[in-house]
Amino acid sequence: MDVVCSEPAPGLPESTVTRLPGYLRALQALHETGAVTTSSGELAQLAGVQPALLRRDLSYLGSFGTRGVGYVVETLIDAIGRVVGSRDDWPVVILGVGSLGRALARHHGLGRRGFNVVALVDVDPRIIGTRVAGVTVCALDELADVVRRARPVIGILTTPPEVAQDCADRLVAAGVRRILTFAAAPLEVPPEVTVRQVDLAREMQVLVYHELARPDAATPA
Repeated sequence: MDVVCSEPAPGLPESTVTRLPGYLRALQALHETGAVTTSSGELAQLAGVQPALLRRDLSYLGSFGTRGVGYVVETLIDAIGRVVGSRDDWPVVILGVGSLGRALARHHGLGRRGFNVVALVDVDPRIIGTRVAGVTVCALDELADVVRRARPVIGILTTPPEVAQDCADRLVAAGVRRILTFAAAPLEVPPEVTVRQVDLAREMQVLVYHELARPDAATPA
């Protein structure tokens, strides 16, 4: 039977951490089909990586797998879940309750992965006081009280770029140390604060590069 044979190594490489959620998503999909075990080849294909890279990433978490059997799906889900926190309930505050903020607040997939939107914040008086996905929208000036009351671990910025830094400063001052931003603007934060930026235009430009790199590629009119 597949068992953890060693303690997970501390200080995982950042590149490994960014791939772990993909492995977890693939494993959960396998689990939903009733799969009990999987091979590194199958899991790597589902996650879109090379088997050798997957095996190396998993080696940072401990020793898994049995020759001729592969990985036990539930065991690996549990091991990765401990690292990325999917087994727990992580409170989240969203700053900016426009179309994107509302979509995130209503995104059921966040809850399934352990993230609970506990607070919404905006500056628009037409939005403040309304409810989205069962959560009342608060004013930006109330952020410190909101953080003290709801104790969010992660702050999500879906604000315009020109106000993103001010919102990040307010989050940090309130005690939030993990920020995910959709704003197309760099943020300056203290060393102890982690920022992840979602840049859709950048990702699409990477896709365009691969499209233009095709031998028969043609530039659109």
